[in-house]
Amino acid sequence: MEATTAERVSAALVAAWAIALTATLGALFVGEIMGQAPCNLCWYQRIAMFPLALLLGIAAYRDDKAVRIYALPLAVIGGGIAGFHSLLYAGLIPEAIEPCGAGPSCASADMTILGGAPLPILSFAAFATIVVLLLLFRKAPNS
Repeated sequence: MEATTAERVSAALVAAWAIALTATLGALFVGEIMGQAPCNLCWYQRIAMFPLALLLGIAAYRDDKAVRIYALPLAVIGGGIAGFHSLLYAGLIPEAIEPCGAGPSCASADMTILGGAPLPILSFAAFATIVVLLLLFRKAPNS
């Protein structure tokens, strides 16, 4: 039995919420349990991700596919910041414009988790996946 488009969209919404929740809990774990203070760019990413966990959770519970109208801008902005942060972490952005240098630095500290995955790149992957999942809603009828 094949899933309907509405069921696939609902599953995508639940998946987007699960990713946002995992990223939020991961950020809290790194900061509060591991004691690693976030840099400025990490703070901006948290400003975008934390509300997504709440908004997408409520939307998944209510099966509100209109959530993309207000969740997609947050995910795109957070993804842009995370993308910039990932380039900075990778050393592809000159140090002269390194905003990560004000406060703790993800580029100089051991900012990895899950066996060596850099936090900025994980954040970018989470935002990018949420954006893709939210864009799937356009294919749903009457959404």
